[in-house]
Amino acid sequence: MKLSASDFPLIRQSVLAVCASAIISTVILYSSGKYAESTQNDRRGAQTMLNDARNRLTTARQDQQNMAIYADEYGALIEQKIIGDDQRLDWIEGLEKIRLKNLVTDFRYNIAPQKIYASQPPIDSGNFDIRYSEMKLQFDLLHEAQLLNFFAALRTNIKGWYQLEGCTLQRTGNENGQTAATQIKAECSGGWITLKNRNPPK
Repeated sequence: MKLSASDFPLIRQSVLAVCASAIISTVILYSSGKYAESTQNDRRGAQTMLNDARNRLTTARQDQQNMAIYADEYGALIEQKIIGDDQRLDWIEGLEKIRLKNLVTDFRYNIAPQKIYASQPPIDSGNFDIRYSEMKLQFDLLHEAQLLNFFAALRTNIKGWYQLEGCTLQRTGNENGQTAATQIKAECSGGWITLKNRNPPK
């Protein structure tokens, strides 16, 4: 079938309708693709937000559990006066009470001023400053067991944390070979450790 110029006015409306339909279809398909892409992006964004919310909820629950677990330990450290200020007076009073028990023949001590403890290698102390009050002791002993009994009493009767670094022991006697009343002299070094919260709870 051949079309002539005289036929064009007859089919013009149909051609225009087909073209319009093609354009509209293209626009609809393009818009549908963009909408689908936008919807997919929105879905991914919503899923990401949901995952973040779930992670935050899980972390919050874990923090709550940790707080419940460590609250008792934190309270115990405060009760033992390990967390807080220097307890020098309490240490001195405790040592004098131990003296009255006569666990050793005699002892002398010296507590140095408190300073920041610098561990080697360095350790992560979290929100706490580790403070150290060096205390050296000299003992007159009848036998080695007295030294063990003394430090057992120190741990039991004095609140705090005394870190014993070491002791040196030396046997004594007079020039005639007779045993003196004090058979052993001992020197021990160590210090009281205190944790100071940089941001104490209000």
